Amino acid sequence: MKRKLGIWGEGIAARYLQDKGYKILDRNYYTRNGELDIICEKDGKLVFVEVKTRKSTKFGSPEEAITRKKINHLRQAALIYLKTVERPYQEIRFDVIAILIDGNKKTINHIEQAF
Repeated sequence: MKRKLGIWGEGIAARYLQDKGYKILDRNYYTRNGELDIICEKDGKLVFVEVKTRKSTKFGSPEEAITRKKINHLRQAALIYLKTVERPYQEIRFDVIAILIDGNKKTINHIEQAF
């Protein structure tokens, strides 16, 4: 169930990013250090996006689920990805998209340069 919610949220996040002018390069990029949910670019910048989707804030907001340990894993995974890219990027950044589902209402919080 949790995995289904995550995949569903990643789809919402990908459409949101495309609507904002981002080009999706890859999704669910797996490394030994973890998974990069969405890799995209906009205005020559490479953006790694971590997506967190929750149905309630009972155990905290979606954003609060991103721990220091998770950030370190994402950074290591990004370094592995960067070794595979033939095109150099002048800038990279890490964004978070937090999605909160409350009944039929969905709230999307896009945090640019989250860490």
